[in-house]
Amino acid sequence: MQFAPGYRRFALPAFVGAAVAAFVFPPLGAVLLAAGAFVLWFFRDPERSPPDEPGVVSPADGHVSVIRVEDGRVRVGVFMNVTDVHVNRAPVSGAVRTVTHRPGAHKPAFSKDSDRNERVDIELDTDEGDHEVSLIAGAFARRIHSYVAPGDELVRGQKLGHIDFGSRADVLLPPEYGSEDVVVEKGESVRAGETVLARR
Repeated sequence: MQFAPGYRRFALPAFVGAAVAAFVFPPLGAVLLAAGAFVLWFFRDPERSPPDEPGVVSPADGHVSVIRVEDGRVRVGVFMNVTDVHVNRAPVSGAVRTVTHRPGAHKPAFSKDSDRNERVDIELDTDEGDHEVSLIAGAFARRIHSYVAPGDELVRGQKLGHIDFGSRADVLLPPEYGSEDVVVEKGESVRAGETVLARR
């Protein structure tokens, strides 16, 4: 099993603490051991394969929480709860134009207020126009990790970042896409790099 970068900073203290506590106070050792195991499970990074069919794939595992039109463009958002894989993937193939970090609040990622949360916006230049992927922190997420930089060439389904502990990932589609091109519904379960969100 692969793990997302950064898992050691959470898992190692828990496992070291568990080893020490096992001799001093075994119940605490058991709790710390369980905490370390949870961190490894949370940071899991399973392999994914984009589908043969064309279309914009989900940037995240989770449930569709946002489908709306804003300024003439369709936004599709995926809420990741604590049980979901938190490695994010490119919804389309293209060149990274910009990567922008925007500081902000840490409201629950499923709420309307989360639009003002801390986020990283990644603009992708593709044959179909500009796509934007937004990695949005949640109430407990305190760090967004981007794996890409301007000028990088990405293929659909490639890993582009992850967020620690609860969050949301959105795709802002090009103006050429309409609401009728979205093929998922709110509440639907999706998988990063595999589930098609929209196609034209």
